[in-house]
Amino acid sequence: MAVPKRRTSRSRKGHRRGSDAHRRPMRAAVRCPQCGAIRQPHRVCPSCGSYGGRTVLTISPDE
Repeated sequence: MAVPKRRTSRSRKGHRRGSDAHRRPMRAAVRCPQCGAIRQPHRVCPSCGSYGGRTVLTISPDE
């Protein structure tokens, strides 16, 4: 079994883990059945505040 000869430094560990924090792009987008705006699936619609066919959030018109 392979055993490391030396301890992994903080810098080397950080360089290796640096790519773990990259965000994935939004994979899917669906249209809201209430207002037709594009939103992420399984999320409340940011423009009308509806989810699952009912209004969950009240969105003020000045926003």
